[in-house]
Amino acid sequence: MKVLMVLTSHDQLGDTGRKTGFWLEELAAPYFRFREAGWDTTLASPEGGRPPLDPKSNEPEFQTDLTRRFEADAAAEAQLDATLRLDSVSADDFDTVFYPGGHGPMWDLAEDPTSIKLIEDVVRSGKAIALVCHAPGALRHTTKPDGTPLVAGRNVTGFTNGEEAAVGLTKVVPFLVEDELIAKGANFQKTDDWQPYVVTDGLLITGQNPASSGPAADALIALLQRS
Repeated sequence: MKVLMVLTSHDQLGDTGRKTGFWLEELAAPYFRFREAGWDTTLASPEGGRPPLDPKSNEPEFQTDLTRRFEADAAAEAQLDATLRLDSVSADDFDTVFYPGGHGPMWDLAEDPTSIKLIEDVVRSGKAIALVCHAPGALRHTTKPDGTPLVAGRNVTGFTNGEEAAVGLTKVVPFLVEDELIAKGANFQKTDDWQPYVVTDGLLITGQNPASSGPAADALIALLQRS
């Protein structure tokens, strides 16, 4: 199986002067799940090259065995150093796509026409896609062939309003993932803050928060192994 992992290139947390980017656990946990499943993993980002890491995700309290393993893995780090430009890849070349989160995707991937088209192409070609934490926000402008929102009537999850409030960024982010998906007609589901939670609706898999990234990858692997 060939999986494309799409990371953010955005590194500014609104006008706070603080840095953001992708959340390390949300890359590392799925990355090793896919590698251990024997999948071929490709990393891409809107600008290519090394994407920005949210520095908070590498603070001691947020490190995990898998984040430490990733940083010690020369092959993984080499891939991260050389992500492909998103406009150079095609949905046709991959069996599935996985979007890690972090706050960065809310500014670039949610608005990026290339990302929007990639998601739509994946869905319309009957392939599975998974997005976790803030990355489900990248679904906000995606549509079905008839022009209606892609998530309308679909069961989804993502970073909740409560979790955003807990990190004090409700007024900083350009939109709230939970509110936006509901506004697009999705059936938004969630569990307690910070607990692993994954929703599978057909070939669309979404995870609520960083702790859900590994389980979302497991769900994606299981789904493709059954098909």
